[in-house]
Amino acid sequence: MKTDIEIARECKLSNIGEIAKYIQIPVEELEMYGKYIAKVPNRLIDEEKVEKSNLILVTAITPTKAGIGKTTVSIGLALGLNKLGKKAVCALREPSLGPCFGVKGGAAGGGYAQVLPMEKINLHFTGDFHAVTSAHNMIAALLDNYIYQHREEGFALKEVLWKRVLDVNDRNLRYVVTGLGAKTDGIPAESGFDITPASEIMAILCLSKDIDDLRRRIGNIILGIKIDDTPFRVKDMGVDGAITVLLQDAISPNLVQTTEQTPAFVHGGPFANIAHGCNTIIATRMAMTFADYVVTEAGFGADLGAEKFFNVKCRKSGLQPKLTVIVATTQGLKMHGGVSVDKIKEPNAEGLIEGCKNLDRHIANMKSFGQQVVVAFNRYATDTDEEVELLRRHCEEQGVGFAVNNAFMQGGDGAKELAQLVVDTIEQAPSEPLLLTYEDGDDIKTKIEKVCRKIYGASSVTYGKAAEKMLLRIKKLGLEHFPVCIAKTQYSFSADQTRYGCPTDFNVNIRDLVINAGSEMIVAIAGDIMRMPGLNKSPQAERITIVDGLIEGLS
Repeated sequence: MKTDIEIARECKLSNIGEIAKYIQIPVEELEMYGKYIAKVPNRLIDEEKVEKSNLILVTAITPTKAGIGKTTVSIGLALGLNKLGKKAVCALREPSLGPCFGVKGGAAGGGYAQVLPMEKINLHFTGDFHAVTSAHNMIAALLDNYIYQHREEGFALKEVLWKRVLDVNDRNLRYVVTGLGAKTDGIPAESGFDITPASEIMAILCLSKDIDDLRRRIGNIILGIKIDDTPFRVKDMGVDGAITVLLQDAISPNLVQTTEQTPAFVHGGPFANIAHGCNTIIATRMAMTFADYVVTEAGFGADLGAEKFFNVKCRKSGLQPKLTVIVATTQGLKMHGGVSVDKIKEPNAEGLIEGCKNLDRHIANMKSFGQQVVVAFNRYATDTDEEVELLRRHCEEQGVGFAVNNAFMQGGDGAKELAQLVVDTIEQAPSEPLLLTYEDGDDIKTKIEKVCRKIYGASSVTYGKAAEKMLLRIKKLGLEHFPVCIAKTQYSFSADQTRYGCPTDFNVNIRDLVINAGSEMIVAIAGDIMRMPGLNKSPQAERITIVDGLIEGLS
């Protein structure tokens, strides 16, 4: 089969104005970024239409290192719904340069279910990531300058909480010392870098409802703690307006198209293992304004992206999906069933059945939110008909719908079975009210433990010294009403990435907590998860190049 980038190049792209017209977005409202990309102004969101639209969440079982194909299924489902005559679009996150040049090579779907132009989407796109990076680091520079300029007046922070970010995988930047050199070079201080998708600015962009809300949240960011134990915020420097200016374009959703000219909104890009893993609320509402069915996805397995989609994004926005799709593959299930990774492409019914325990926990978790659930089997060439039927029967026994997805190979035609199942399930059974894992009034420890025990299956939760200290600070600052966003490995229900399957009787250690007063959530750091990833021994960057003017190596 052709590579993703070969398929992308062969697709005939429509002018973005034509794509906008298809869903009745006025062309004169678009801000063009070339022929095939445009930003859409937020003022076009119509809440009455949002209420009538059908939102569908796509999530997955616990993934392998190669992933499960969740974005491909999300795009494919939108294509399949359009094949059935439905007015459907997808609302996705933007790819990060870190994984694109690290392991993944790209994150714009795959095969005949991609968002296009994939090279631009996977690289600099409309500059949203650069705007977030610039805004975050501008705050860092302004904070350092404020401390430097006001030190003789007695101003000081006994603890600086704000680090820097870059959209790269670079383990060498996790812990750094700044301000070395002469006195005029600044004040020496320990600091570090996170990757841009973990930036609080990224979370704020994704959770803001409009430009005024964006500015309010930016102003509320806590940068450090003063000598008198009170917080020092961005608005205390008087620069919340300046930072908002850097993000005034980034806050508008990006409109692109799929391999079959289906409209797609691609906007925002927090990771789900170290952040909340969902695209922007604005883009989701924009998509729901102009489509009857909107397919969105949340990062990694359902214990991460989907949990945060409900407990953070839906809690904050009032959005509620009509249905959740859980993506599964035989390779992923076999890995969770104890089959060695080098043999998961080989038939193994016993391993497949054992691995279904992982799927079953994800199904139970999604039902605990009051969601209707269907399973999308993302089929690969090595899968046998016997394996497909085995999984189909298992899902029937669990009382959930099952459909095979062949969108990677066949585009929308390969996703019609899944699309029909989704439509029938939504039409035949009314959706239940959304049930959240914890209450706003629960304290932070209770919220963390409810997620760890109810969603992950943990038997206990412990806290490191840094976490215990932050718990006291959070309570003192009156921020316990915030939801929690647990940063945890994506490869296991536990905080140990080597424990595949459906582990039980394990402890989750929360080693630290991060106050995100602007995005209004508390980030809990579990296990040894890092908010600045490193590169693997042979990063995809070794295979990305330009040949005769064409980019190669993206996927």
